[in-house]
Amino acid sequence: VQLQASGGGSVQAGGSLRVSCAASGRTFSSYAMGWFRQAPGKEREFVAAISRSGSTYYADSVKGRFTISRDNVKNTVYLQMNSLKPEDTAVHSCAAGPSIAVLTSSPYWGQGTQVTVSS
Repeated sequence: VQLQASGGGSVQAGGSLRVSCAASGRTFSSYAMGWFRQAPGKEREFVAAISRSGSTYYADSVKGRFTISRDNVKNTVYLQMNSLKPEDTAVHSCAAGPSIAVLTSSPYWGQGTQVTVSS
């Protein structure tokens, strides 16, 4: 599966952005999907994930502010980001895998989209 992320940009603190990750192929619904992010000088960290059945999981730092969803007809996973904070600034990347547990080791990653939040 090939992944293409889009929708990043610059916003002021408190604002909202939605990033998308479009997948190629006909087996999108068989993949768990996740979003990760990496800020300059920091390690990549988990943000949110959604299972094949639609169960969702979030990092504590984004819980209540971010929402992950998927559209199996459009082969796309979304990350709606509200109440953005400067510490959310990072390159956000999507990943696909057979289960959420193995997303970090998946060979299927999108190229990443920059999200910048100014104070």
